[in-house]
Amino acid sequence: ASEAGRAPGPPDGGWGWMVVFGAFVSIGFAYAFPKGLAIFFKEIQDFFGTSYSEIAWVSSIMLATTYGAGPISSILVNRYGSRPVVMFGGLLCGVGMISAAFCTSILQLYICVGFITGFGLALNLQPSVIIIGKYFLKRRPIANGLAMAGSPVMLCTLAPLNQFLFDNFGWRGSFLILGAILLNCCVAGALFRPIGAGTALVKTQVTEEGKDALKGKFTEDGKEMSSALNVPMENKTEDEGEKDCFKKINQYLDFSLFKHRGFLIYLIGNVLMFLGFFAPIVFLAPYAKHTGIDEYSAAFLLSILAIVDMVARPTTGIVANSKWVRPRIQYFFSFAIAFNGACHLLCPLASSYTGLIVYSSFFGLAFGMVCAMLFETLMDLVGAARFTSAVGLVTIAECCTILLGPPIGGILIDTFGDYKYMFIKCGAVMVLAGTFLFIMNYYNYRMLAKEEKERKTKEEDPKSVRTENEGRKNWNKDSTQDGPELEPLREEGEGVKKEMNGT
Repeated sequence: ASEAGRAPGPPDGGWGWMVVFGAFVSIGFAYAFPKGLAIFFKEIQDFFGTSYSEIAWVSSIMLATTYGAGPISSILVNRYGSRPVVMFGGLLCGVGMISAAFCTSILQLYICVGFITGFGLALNLQPSVIIIGKYFLKRRPIANGLAMAGSPVMLCTLAPLNQFLFDNFGWRGSFLILGAILLNCCVAGALFRPIGAGTALVKTQVTEEGKDALKGKFTEDGKEMSSALNVPMENKTEDEGEKDCFKKINQYLDFSLFKHRGFLIYLIGNVLMFLGFFAPIVFLAPYAKHTGIDEYSAAFLLSILAIVDMVARPTTGIVANSKWVRPRIQYFFSFAIAFNGACHLLCPLASSYTGLIVYSSFFGLAFGMVCAMLFETLMDLVGAARFTSAVGLVTIAECCTILLGPPIGGILIDTFGDYKYMFIKCGAVMVLAGTFLFIMNYYNYRMLAKEEKERKTKEEDPKSVRTENEGRKNWNKDSTQDGPELEPLREEGEGVKKEMNGT
């Protein structure tokens, strides 16, 4: 009660580390679960008699729904907070996977695994990323790196676990057990304690009371004026209603971000990048099985990728938080994307199991670097205040390329009967995206420096300030010139001024 009137700042520690742990679990499931399901794809493909491209739609729809539902998740977080949204998302994930265990067609798998579970993962991902920005400021890159490390840890665990579950229970029994495991997201969401909830509630109540009072006063004044001047108020009310509706929508999703140069550069680069970001992980285990490697060794490749990724994410967070990298973190992000693409371009050279281990190690390093900075670079561009809206707008734009990435890779495999064309396509797209981001961020930094220099020059130039003041004085002088048509208004204004002074 003693702290009710004080606006809390980010604590940069304390319970924030428990929030990081909850985000670690939620983000881990959101990112790793669609990749871990690739273990079952070969067997589900044989069971339903589908092609590579058809089975790839399962992960593709799940990932696209996870990203495409970003605006819905952002709106729910702004309305209800992170804790209930994550808990409800965990419940949806469990229901989706348990329902998938009873599917009798590939279409039903698309609905249960793709849409229901994917939407539940979306309600886990966005609030987990958003709440870290509320608990951390100075240590935010480190906290983001630790939270994003949940993805490789979960992938490292899920890959061999899924293979074990499949060998003992089949894919239907495995889906039942995985549905129960996903309910742990509800426990992770319970850790997301709202920060500054009491202060926000008091502030909201005061603001609403003030709005109601002002609205009543303006309505009364407007009625008196309209009755005096015989002017109807209906048109004005309709315009105000449209403005209020637009403000309400803009409160949850800030569409003015599309005028932000840095945000647009980030958006275009990421949309291009995701066309080749997830397909190599989805097809890594099937590719290993295709070359004659046994199931457990193929699953172990994902574990190697995840172990390297696990180390790479917090390390990248520490490096990105350094005084040399943080001011130019966008360049570091561009390099990580191009490095990721170079790994895919060299993958067809790895024909043996040893070569695939080397590829998985470098892929894990590059993948961890990109994921650790994925949201940190966005927050660096738009700021914490607009970050919630920015995440929602970015994810819905990215969902299109995420949806198309793995099926396009599957079509290339079905057409040529070889996996190398899929890896070459993904590598070329990511190198192009990294190059685009590097060049455009260089342009953005130059423009920002130029705009800052012009602003300082304008502030320091006494001539421009003097000219501006003279213009203001001349305008005031012209607007107060004597004239017969202004005489009644002047006398009325002087009378009002005397009454105010007397009061």
